Amino acid sequence: MSGAIDYLPLTRWFKHYHRDDFASDLVAGIVVGILLIPQGMAYAFLAGLPPQYGLYCAIVPLFIYALLGSSRSLAVGPVAITSLMVGSTIADTSASGLADPATIAVNLSLLVGLIMLILRALQLGSIVNFMSHSVISGFTSAAALLIAVSQLRHLTGIDIPNGGFITDSFGYILTHISELNSVTLLLGILGVLTLWIVKEKLVVLLKNTSLPHWLVQPICRAGPMFAMIIGITLVAMFGLNQNQHVAIVGAIPEGLPSISTFNIDLALWQTLMTPALLIALIGFLESVSVGTTLASRDRERIEPNKELIALGAANLGAAFSGTYPVAGGFGRSMVNYASGARTTIASVISALMVALTVSFFTPLFFYLPKAILGAVIIMAVLPLINIRAFTDSWKFNKADALTLLSTFVFVLVLGVELGILSGIAISFLLLLYRSSQPHIAIVGRVGNSPHFRNIDRHEVTTDKHILAIRVDESLYFANTRFVEDFIRTQCTCHREVTHVVILCNAVNFIDASALESLENLTAQLASEGITLHLAEVKGPVMDKLKDTHFLQQLSPGQVFFTADDAMCALEKRSARI
Repeated sequence: MSGAIDYLPLTRWFKHYHRDDFASDLVAGIVVGILLIPQGMAYAFLAGLPPQYGLYCAIVPLFIYALLGSSRSLAVGPVAITSLMVGSTIADTSASGLADPATIAVNLSLLVGLIMLILRALQLGSIVNFMSHSVISGFTSAAALLIAVSQLRHLTGIDIPNGGFITDSFGYILTHISELNSVTLLLGILGVLTLWIVKEKLVVLLKNTSLPHWLVQPICRAGPMFAMIIGITLVAMFGLNQNQHVAIVGAIPEGLPSISTFNIDLALWQTLMTPALLIALIGFLESVSVGTTLASRDRERIEPNKELIALGAANLGAAFSGTYPVAGGFGRSMVNYASGARTTIASVISALMVALTVSFFTPLFFYLPKAILGAVIIMAVLPLINIRAFTDSWKFNKADALTLLSTFVFVLVLGVELGILSGIAISFLLLLYRSSQPHIAIVGRVGNSPHFRNIDRHEVTTDKHILAIRVDESLYFANTRFVEDFIRTQCTCHREVTHVVILCNAVNFIDASALESLENLTAQLASEGITLHLAEVKGPVMDKLKDTHFLQQLSPGQVFFTADDAMCALEKRSARI
């Protein structure tokens, strides 16, 4: 039992925990709690659920992550991208009549949690490495744009239909401009201005005052709360919900979420499996990326496999407390770190604040206008639209830039799930295409040194009877024909060649198709009076070749230890010709 307790990161941190650490965690927990309450309700609307579901996401899951998580600063809870994916899944599945939104959300949480725990059992914490940066950047930017546009209905008061292309929303607004609720629009604009002023102007003003740092931080991060207070006050004071038909949140049930059981519908699970897998992967990737960034600032590291356990258990906690999937959010985690969080005790304090709010203060949000929640969401996701990522990729690698752009467009046109799957497929196809046409260099000796470099880049010497090439890729089914054709073309163009040496220092493996191709190439070159040789073959590759008949078929060709050994031996032979 003690061994299991020692496994928990929190118990290790407690060994060196002091009063100052608790003071820092207390301030960070309060700041994040102030931010989490309005964001939670806003993200619940984004997910197509009542506002209390966003608050539930910030109670039990936070407690569980605080116990199991390996990141001191990661703030787990409802996040924008996950909420969008949940909302998209709920809309598609509800339209099929399989279940109600709450049931879909809970089953998604359960599936996401189970998927993460299965990945941990298979030691697949490194699976996120298979999702390229270009795909993630394109997906995140497109999702953020979709999120921002989806909130126009709350800012304008126009009932914009869901679905269709992103420009359809703007077209619908133009054709139904007479339905615009000017008071709702003004409230939305007021919310955006409040958030901008608190974030950009108030922070500068307060830093120039004598207020203590521990007080400045909560005030500077409380923009969403200020916007909510202003919106609630105006609606309640002037009766805008009745006089001007301003949409409000309405009654929110009081009390903590109940730990409950639910029906497992295998037909529903079949429908939800693909969205759940994508939500799990995106949530895990976002969490690990943020956690790693913050940990590196303190010269620490997080453990992806432990994060799978912590996030998987947190999502199971979300399921049993009746809410939707959670992940580590970038914005709140940065706030948590900047506010001085030393351990996950800060998350416990944030969860307690949300629990107190749900238990006693939900009636205060009755008059909260939905336009304010829309403003909170828009201001939270706009920084995720990263145009610079495309321009930087275009300068460095145009293929990556096209992958980013394609993913961005596909997410907008096909939707969240199909869009990111298309982006992943494109990145793998590009990887296959690149490796199917590897860089091949004809090399020569640099001066009198034992080094050999590309004849097109360096002043080198070559022997007309020897063709030495370096293949900068492993040999497998997709590129063997390309390599074989290159060698045969060079031999055709240089009739004096009697020896071909393949430098294998960049070859990490040779598959069965490549081995067969080498055998055929050996025989074809031999029929033309040309001998094939290998050099600088790596140990694991050589071990595999020794288990085959290829080395006997290669004779009189040889496998040389270095390129210098090969060239010295073959130059002597060619000198006798």
